[in-house]
Amino acid sequence: MSVTEENLGTVEPAETDRHQARRAHDEVIIDARDVVVEYKGRGRTVLAVDRVNLQLHRGETLGLVGESGSGKSSLGRAIAQLPSPTSGAVGFDGTNLVTMSRPELRVQRRRIQMVFQDPISSLNPRRTAVDIVAEPLRLRGERNARAKALEMLAQVGVNEQMAERKPHQLSGGQCQRISSARAFIQNPEVLICDEPVSALDVSVQAQVLNILESMKDEFNLAMIFISHDLAVVSNVSDRVAVLYRGRLCEVSPSQDLYREPRHPYTKLLLDSVPDPDVSTDVSRDEVASSARPSTEASVVGCRFANRCPFATEICREVTPELELIGPDHLVACHHPLAEREPAGRALDTAVHG
Repeated sequence: MSVTEENLGTVEPAETDRHQARRAHDEVIIDARDVVVEYKGRGRTVLAVDRVNLQLHRGETLGLVGESGSGKSSLGRAIAQLPSPTSGAVGFDGTNLVTMSRPELRVQRRRIQMVFQDPISSLNPRRTAVDIVAEPLRLRGERNARAKALEMLAQVGVNEQMAERKPHQLSGGQCQRISSARAFIQNPEVLICDEPVSALDVSVQAQVLNILESMKDEFNLAMIFISHDLAVVSNVSDRVAVLYRGRLCEVSPSQDLYREPRHPYTKLLLDSVPDPDVSTDVSRDEVASSARPSTEASVVGCRFANRCPFATEICREVTPELELIGPDHLVACHHPLAEREPAGRALDTAVHG
C-alpha cells in the first residue's frame, strides 16, 4: 500500500488481505524467547524489557508500539544484539544469536540491519554519503564498492551530487535515505526500523515509508517497525505488538487491533488520539486520570493495573500471560475487553499533534 500524506494523518486498518496472503506460507525468521533487558546504574536496576516472547515471519512487517519508556527500542536493539539481552534467547533462522561467538555474530549481523531514529547522528560526520554506504562492501573486500553504493543511493532517491556531501550538509530526510541505503546494500533478511520517520515532516515521512516498503518487497525483507505513531504503524504493518512497561499487552493482525482492541491499554492508546471535532466535550479530570503513569517499581501483577478501570485483586497479584483469544490474536489480560462493533472515533481521527 502506497503511503500518502493524507493517510498518514488517519488511523486506518492496513490492507490485511494482501498481507495475510503473503504470510500464508511464511516461516519464522526471528523467534525471541523470554527476552529480558536490564539497565544498571546509580544503585538501581531498571527493567526495560521483561520476559518478552515474539515471533517475526519472513516477508512480514511487525509494528511495535507503546508510549515513551515502554521498552520498544530496547527490545529492537536486543534482537539485533546491540547489545545482547540480559537474558533470554533470540533465534534467527534456527540459530541462537545470544550464544554465538563474536566472529559468528559479526557474520550474522550482515543479515540483520537497523535504521535508527536519529539519521544524522547515526552517520559518520567525516565521510560523504557514498563512502558511508560503500563502507560495508569495502570491509568485505568487494570490488566496485563505490559504484554499487551510488546505484543503491539512486534507488532511494539520492543523486550523485548529494552522494558527495557529508551528513551535516543534508536534510533529515536525505540522511534517513542514506541510512536506509546503508542497510539495504548488505542484502539483509531482517530490517529493524527504530522510529525512522518520527523526526521528519509528514510529506517526507511518506516518501521514506514508500522507499522502505518498495525495498522491502524487492529484497523480501522481514521488518520490525518501531513507532509511537499509530497512523504510521497501521499503514505499514501486517501485525502489531503493543508494549507497556516492558511487557507485551497485545499482539494481533493490524486490522483486528485497530477495529477491536481487546486490552484496556490498547484501547487507551487509540482513544487518546486527538479529536478534530472541537465541539466534543472532554472532561479534563477524566483525561488526567487515564493518562497518569505508574511509578511503582514492583514487577508483580499487571503493569497496567493502577491505570485500568477494570482492574481487580488478581490483576495486582498475578502477572497475566499472553493467551490466544482469536485467530492470531494474543492478549495478556485477566479481563480482556468484549468484542464490539468497529470503533468509529479511533479509526477516523488524526494522530499527529
